[in-house]
Amino acid sequence: MPDMNTRLLTNFLFCSSFLYYSFKTIIHYIDNQFERYLHDESGLNRRHIVDNRVHCCFYFISPFGHGLKPLDVEFMKALHGKVNIVPVIAKADTLTLKERERLKRRVLDEISEHGIRIYHLPDADSDEDEEFKEQTRVLKASIPFAVIGSNQLIEVKGKKIRGRLYPWGVVEVENPEHNDFLKLRTMLVTHMQDLQEVTQDLHYENFRSERLKRTGKPVEEEVVDKDRILQQKEAEVRQQFDRIQMRADVPPFNMGVG
Repeated sequence: MPDMNTRLLTNFLFCSSFLYYSFKTIIHYIDNQFERYLHDESGLNRRHIVDNRVHCCFYFISPFGHGLKPLDVEFMKALHGKVNIVPVIAKADTLTLKERERLKRRVLDEISEHGIRIYHLPDADSDEDEEFKEQTRVLKASIPFAVIGSNQLIEVKGKKIRGRLYPWGVVEVENPEHNDFLKLRTMLVTHMQDLQEVTQDLHYENFRSERLKRTGKPVEEEVVDKDRILQQKEAEVRQQFDRIQMRADVPPFNMGVG
């Protein structure tokens, strides 16, 4: 668990098969952030690198239907080698508790069946306290997280809560008996550093090695080559400017007869 005084910058991405039209755009965005980090890491000023890499992708799964759609499978398989995927079932308030548990099991079975690699929470260390160990066990058992969302504040028994109002009652966003929102938030807070480390040690290193295989040369050499080309261009422009300047300094030839 990160120290409370440690500031961690973690970047998240929200995806679902509803955004399939932007499939390539999302992949391109993730790769671009890796590319930028790789370029900055290979530069001279490495102390002030801004880490814009995507450390976690919340993949939202529709509650309607009987599990993953073919688009979900294709999309997640395209993402799982580039980013930590955390599957999330959206609109959990449209399901009964039994339907929710049935859908969770079905989604996990299909993720395993199709060989999709999602983010797995690490086991708690043996020296952790029992409360943290139990928390980790509960979080692991809750995947995929089934959540609800709301931007409305509703007054219930004199207290304002964020939730949804139905004829039969109120669904509270931050009530662990109603959905997994608090568990998802707890997972992010307690495992933020691990998400970053997996991104660095696994996804980024995979990208880096594949990048070197494609180009056949280290990024450092590519940076030097680009700098050399820029210097050559600057020298050519400078020579052209000097020639123009020299012509401007030559007095015009006098064609007249004295």
